[in-house]
Amino acid sequence: MKQVWDLARLNYEPMRQTDLAEVVQLEQSVYPHPWSMANFVDSLSSNYEAWVLRDQEGGLLGYFLLMAIVDEAHLLNVAVSAERQGQGLGRFLLNQAVACARGLGMESVLLEVRPSNTRALEIYERYGFKHIGRRKGYYPAADQQREDAIVMRFGI
Repeated sequence: MKQVWDLARLNYEPMRQTDLAEVVQLEQSVYPHPWSMANFVDSLSSNYEAWVLRDQEGGLLGYFLLMAIVDEAHLLNVAVSAERQGQGLGRFLLNQAVACARGLGMESVLLEVRPSNTRALEIYERYGFKHIGRRKGYYPAADQQREDAIVMRFGI
């Protein structure tokens, strides 16, 4: 049965150092080539916008990290726990990331996504992100191979 969330009752708050062990665990559970703890630590120490979403009991549902550069925000990472995917939380986090970028005075949001991540591609396309390019061999892939990145932008 699909969970229906009362988004007003979820806890959306800045990511803190104390969240990182749980964030890394979620990251490792949903991505074949996850960010390391050091990636998250560096992002927090660089003061990137980093937010977590928790249920009423405090369970981690998802997170995102956003880096502001001049007039464009770069969505570095976004994830929803595997058991909670398909319940609108990814869309909620995208809404929050775009609102965050808008609040910072950004004109657009840029992201990269693997062509093999068809679920994320569909979400981004439905949201209104447009394909603007491709980065060859951007991501690590299985068997010492590399996978391209589709570059997408959303105008605010």
